[in-house]
Amino acid sequence: MKKFMFLKVVVISIICIAIFACSRPSTNKQQEGNKEKKSTSTPSVKLIGKYPLENPPKLSKGIHAAMGSSLLHLPGDPDNIFYSSSDRGPNGKLTVNSEERRTFPIPMYTPAVYKIEISKGKMKILEQIKLKLPKGSDPVTGNSFITGLPNFKKSDEAPYDAKGKSVFSYDPYGLDTEGLAYNPTDKTFWLSDEYRPSLVQIKKDGTLVKRLIPSGMESKFKNAPLIPIKASLPIVLTKRMENKGFESVTITPDGRYLFTMTQSALSNPGENSRVVRILKINLKNSKVIAGYAYITANGQRLGFEQKDIGVSDLYAINEHNLLVDERDSEIGKKAKLKKIYKINVQGATNILGKDKHKGKTLEQMNAKDLKAAGIKTVAKEEVLNLLNYDYPYEKAEGISLVQGKKLAVINDNDFGMEDPNSKTELWLFRLP
Repeated sequence: MKKFMFLKVVVISIICIAIFACSRPSTNKQQEGNKEKKSTSTPSVKLIGKYPLENPPKLSKGIHAAMGSSLLHLPGDPDNIFYSSSDRGPNGKLTVNSEERRTFPIPMYTPAVYKIEISKGKMKILEQIKLKLPKGSDPVTGNSFITGLPNFKKSDEAPYDAKGKSVFSYDPYGLDTEGLAYNPTDKTFWLSDEYRPSLVQIKKDGTLVKRLIPSGMESKFKNAPLIPIKASLPIVLTKRMENKGFESVTITPDGRYLFTMTQSALSNPGENSRVVRILKINLKNSKVIAGYAYITANGQRLGFEQKDIGVSDLYAINEHNLLVDERDSEIGKKAKLKKIYKINVQGATNILGKDKHKGKTLEQMNAKDLKAAGIKTVAKEEVLNLLNYDYPYEKAEGISLVQGKKLAVINDNDFGMEDPNSKTELWLFRLP
């Protein structure tokens, strides 16, 4: 009898263990593969605040001031104080005589850096810092303030009036400002510019100090003598797609190095490459000392043209580790990519001088070509997937860390040109 009872207990135990095992989530490779495809953010990342811009200043009928092209928190500032930049100003597109034209309804608009504060569920502007020349007058405005108009005929889009009929003057000092960084060693800001692309150093009052441009372009700036020009950037950058120059810029906490990258791959040639170049610049002499290959998401697999996958911002944690803001050009259910990655450049190949391999440019190389050329790309690790939090905006363009514990993300609403009801909003996340 005792033996029978013992066998009964053993059988029941085996059945219970089997049932329990079946009820547990599968850990086979197929299941793990599915999890990788979902690629969700770290569970411990928590959305802790949303701060819409409160009462933006009115610029003209139906157009209000905007920022969100960048985001920056300065060490030592209160946790709720940030800086952000506008871009070149309100602009749109019209088709006139079967030609698509870029319009500037406020041609005298001056790009600016904004000091902002988040508090009690809202964001407000504390200070507007307009960009200005150190001396003399801008040829378009007639005063010290510059514009966001394109620099040169043929090299840039023609700047039309609001009706798309008359062309405004080009401005050799004009900037399409995007990224924003701060150098603690000399207390200056650096802005990235989409036009050339170029990098611009400014004082905290908005005075332009100098502009770094691609080599070979010095002659084009003969009509812009009021700002020192240094042609220290690689000449290959002139192959940037129109208005897809530098979208991002960041400086290491020690103020030694600046990192930047173009919004999307260079047209070198074509517009289908996934390889985007990261540049590392020594701020002591403004020289590019390293370059790295960054691989963006596969646009075709996501249902986009590859040129619609871009990088909007960088944040340097230190000399080797950076955060990258990568996104597509859609909103709502159509959006597939709004992610923040952590990258490490330490193990990546310095691509300076390695632009070609067996007749192919860097942008023409696929994974096999890169391996054959001995080029190792930067390692990427997902930190945050904004779409997991129902992020409603197309242009998540600015990111910044606050004391290494909080990640702030801001969007650019493009002055509400396409959607008057759109807004600029800062979202705050707590990191592990």
